[in-house]
Amino acid sequence: MYDWLLGPFVEFEFMRRALAGTTALALGAGPIGVFLMLRRMSLVGDAMAHAILPGAAVGFLVSGLNLFAMTAGGLIAGCVVALLTGFVARMTELKEDAALATFYLLSLALGVTIVSMVGTNIDLLHVLFGSVLALDNQTLLLIAGNATITLIVLALIYRPLVIECVDPNFLRSVSGAGAPAHFAFLALVVLNLVSGFHALGTLLAVGIMMLPAATGRFWARDITLMVVIAAICGTVSGYAGLLISYHAGVPSGPAVILVAGVFYVVSLLFGHVGGLVRQMLPQRHLEA
Repeated sequence: MYDWLLGPFVEFEFMRRALAGTTALALGAGPIGVFLMLRRMSLVGDAMAHAILPGAAVGFLVSGLNLFAMTAGGLIAGCVVALLTGFVARMTELKEDAALATFYLLSLALGVTIVSMVGTNIDLLHVLFGSVLALDNQTLLLIAGNATITLIVLALIYRPLVIECVDPNFLRSVSGAGAPAHFAFLALVVLNLVSGFHALGTLLAVGIMMLPAATGRFWARDITLMVVIAAICGTVSGYAGLLISYHAGVPSGPAVILVAGVFYVVSLLFGHVGGLVRQMLPQRHLEA
């Protein structure tokens, strides 16, 4: 049992690095995913994950697999797409979701084209699916730093975010904190997607953000408890996914996301809040 559950992490440094990286990702991205879900912005996270690709690809074009260049490029690309989406939605009759879908598809195509032109198939796979087993010290510090910033900023804007999820009109009537909190939250989304990009790639980065959050929704109604469940679920998914990857020889990033998907399916069926099986059971009603 020891060799199966702990042996790989004790014996191999790259497994410990991968576990530290996925844990930091879960702690930062899980709470962000909860608020994306409650604000009905889940697909925004997916779109923004693809939107950072051309910036990271340009960084790769300039400096190769350089951490700073790809991170800066991804952040710039994500912010540009967010601003362009808002501009088009406000200045034309096109809705925000349609504008975002347009820009993210163009970004994905442009990023893949750039990487394919200047790199190899291995480089393309690295960008699309990440390399969680190859995290170095700099990348780990980046991911941990982004997670720390996320938790600190979330603590500062937690109250207006929660109120906006429940009653945005009330927040606008009593406070002007809604808009600053919204923009700070979008910045955190991009920040965590960039972290996820380095470990899980463009296509899977949003998985560690949204699947644990959706899992938490089936077990709690309280937002704070959802955040805690999402962080725990993401952490356990990273641990279990890395073990499965090591013992079964499957790709590590997809294994982490598949484990998170299993947690989601189990929660969908048996969750305490809205699970399908629970809904099928006879419900007890209060009697006068």
